[in-house]
Amino acid sequence: MFLAIDIGNTQTVIGLFDGSEIVARWRLSSGRERTEDEFTILLRGLLGPTGYRADDFEGAAMSSVVPPVANALRSSLEKLVGSRVLVVGPGVRTGMAIKIDNPREVGADRVVNSVAARERYGAPAVVVDFGTATTFDVVDADGAYIGGAISPGLEVSMDALVSATAALRRVDLVEPRSVVGRGTVEAIQSGLLYGYAGLVDGILARILEEMDRTGAGRVATVATGGIASFIVPLSRLVSTVDPTLTLEGLRIVWERNL
Repeated sequence: MFLAIDIGNTQTVIGLFDGSEIVARWRLSSGRERTEDEFTILLRGLLGPTGYRADDFEGAAMSSVVPPVANALRSSLEKLVGSRVLVVGPGVRTGMAIKIDNPREVGADRVVNSVAARERYGAPAVVVDFGTATTFDVVDADGAYIGGAISPGLEVSMDALVSATAALRRVDLVEPRSVVGRGTVEAIQSGLLYGYAGLVDGILARILEEMDRTGAGRVATVATGGIASFIVPLSRLVSTVDPTLTLEGLRIVWERNL
């Protein structure tokens, strides 16, 4: 058994693997104020109903963009599964060349997404990860990570709109009846959902144009992340949704470091 944990700014996703198969998956708030003891109680509560004991685990791998949460959760995991906790970062073997100006500054989640995309869909590929920020990560035809783009996430965009206006409020992320909203709620939904789909397709189109000039050929476009299901149906360029991509990438990186 193996645990994969991806700690994002807003949510943490945990995957329980039996071999290469995900047998359970949980999505939690990242809880920046949680202590090591709180994480231990939480993890035991999640794992208890599965019937697996600490002795069943080979270890765990973790990616994080929130260092305080990573530190507390790592200590908790070490109590549960021993000292076999891999934190993805500089010095960890990923099997992927990182060809950017400063390889140490790229987020671990972006690296493991790219590793998984290359493994599952081949190279070249572009991964769009919908989270607090939306990231676009590019794997070239040689299978190397060459960078990408970062934009504010959909929820961040909604929060900015609401906080900067006096009369507008948060809305449910539901596709409106038409692009032309018949009321304020539908108008906000239209602007957010269709506008964000336009952002995604606009950035993807420019990335694909650049890759085409290098003779990249067919490029896999893969989406993951908590709100991918809201945006991808409105996108004209994303071909695949893979909700477990990051967890799969953590499993692959773990196996390369055994």
